[in-house]
Amino acid sequence: MLTRNDFTRGLTAGAFAALAAPAAAQTSDLTAIRLGTSVNDDSTPLFWAQASGMFTRAGLKVDIVKLTSGSTAISALIGGSLDVARGSLLPLISARNHGIPVQIIAPAELFVSTQASEGIVVLKESTATSGKDLNGTTMPIPALHDFDEISTRAWIDATGGDSKSVKFIELPSPAVLAALEQGRIAAAFLSNPFLTNAVASGRAKVIGEPNASIAKRFLITCYCSTETFIDKNRDAIRKLADTLGRSATYSNAHRSEIVPIIAPYWGVDPAVIAAMVPTVGAARLDPHDIQPLIDAALRYGVINTPITARSMIAPGVS
Repeated sequence: MLTRNDFTRGLTAGAFAALAAPAAAQTSDLTAIRLGTSVNDDSTPLFWAQASGMFTRAGLKVDIVKLTSGSTAISALIGGSLDVARGSLLPLISARNHGIPVQIIAPAELFVSTQASEGIVVLKESTATSGKDLNGTTMPIPALHDFDEISTRAWIDATGGDSKSVKFIELPSPAVLAALEQGRIAAAFLSNPFLTNAVASGRAKVIGEPNASIAKRFLITCYCSTETFIDKNRDAIRKLADTLGRSATYSNAHRSEIVPIIAPYWGVDPAVIAAMVPTVGAARLDPHDIQPLIDAALRYGVINTPITARSMIAPGVS
């Protein structure tokens, strides 16, 4: 079980000093915010708000920093090189459990079982069909102990397997298909656009939808910041949360319109994005959507004591 010291041991003294964050920088009449994110479908409202000028009209200059995983973004936030991070709710749950003063300011991806956009993939010729068939194998995760691992473990256990027997290694999602073909891994959790790309290649197939093993509806990713930055920049944070919520509502309803605009931010062919099952962008925070992942984190040892969903939300922001 991780302790607070284990969680923070890799951070320098300067990283902790950075938690005493300065006020957001003023650029002309715009408030500058450094926002880190990995590139997944749930970042679509973020990219649309940037491309459509919604941030500028709200008085914000959002500098988007693309990173390899949500865990990396949250670590950079804690280290002081970002003002806001978009990433998995899971490392944020872990951070709060270990006494790190970070809070949710806006939702991102809402998992709804009827609109699943993640899957467990294997090679087309694989005979594996359930978690039972993956006992003793190796599976990749962009970041160990992050959401993808917990979701995969829950699915393996729910489909007759023993997730404790599986070895998880860190591997970026773009490298998964090659690793499958080289025999280095047996299966992988993938989200879009990587899931759609893998299946469209004709070399991989989906054998399961892992997230429903946690709950039929819950928040997967979110935007967060440090309590100090929120307190010193509450007006800018409110504007950011409001703009992201309005962008999520628009993005959910106008997928075909926004795909050609956001594709350059992804670096993905618009046709691939258009073919994907879109993720559901949450427009507002609901504690009931946060609690299922907290419960899963407790079940799989990410945290050692229960915490409430409401305590994770920055008051008076979203």
